Amino acid sequence: MLGFTILDYAALGFFLLAWFGYHAAVEFTPAGQKSLNKVMNGYRFRWMEQLVVRENRIVDTTIMASLMNGTAFFASTSLIAIGGVLALLRSTNDVLPIFSQLPFGPPPTPLAWELKVIGLAVIFVYAFFKFAWSYRLFNYMAIIVGAVPVLKDGNREEALVVARQAAAMNAVAGKHFNRGQRAFFFSLAYLGWFISAYLFIPATAGVLFVMWRRQFVSDARAAALGHKDA
Repeated sequence: MLGFTILDYAALGFFLLAWFGYHAAVEFTPAGQKSLNKVMNGYRFRWMEQLVVRENRIVDTTIMASLMNGTAFFASTSLIAIGGVLALLRSTNDVLPIFSQLPFGPPPTPLAWELKVIGLAVIFVYAFFKFAWSYRLFNYMAIIVGAVPVLKDGNREEALVVARQAAAMNAVAGKHFNRGQRAFFFSLAYLGWFISAYLFIPATAGVLFVMWRRQFVSDARAAALGHKDA
């Protein structure tokens, strides 16, 4: 046996349902089109349209550098987190006596503990791939931006076409960045499972609520939409 209880399986099922359900709701449903991410995608296209009419594009290159630096930071953080998880995997015999004394259900078996740690490692590996790919896509966007023609008489439509391609690449990069950050958020809920399945379920629900609120009813979304009460 793996050493998991029925509650452990139920909590893990709820965690996966929350993650994939939120992912599908935000990215593939009509309601998700009203999220903060989608609102900001509109600004990505407006940004590229403004780039066309700017002769000096230093501000645009500065913004792109900021996006790439932020993505590189999260990719590096993912690698650090993976290293920490692997170190935790080697400390099973040292950690189990501590967690076996917690009054939150039966003590974990070595196999159950190691499987939980491997699951956490999988989350951070997934996050790293998303951030690394997002970083690469922001590089591609920068190349396309470099190909946007300088505005002259008669070439406005040509410049807009290339600028919109850059904006579309920007939006794809942002999508993968959001997925990586989502993995980070859910990893915080996953940590609750190391203590108890009783904590795993409310931790998952709490993270899900926070992410939903930020996407649909936050002051940041109100500000992006230009609401006066932002």
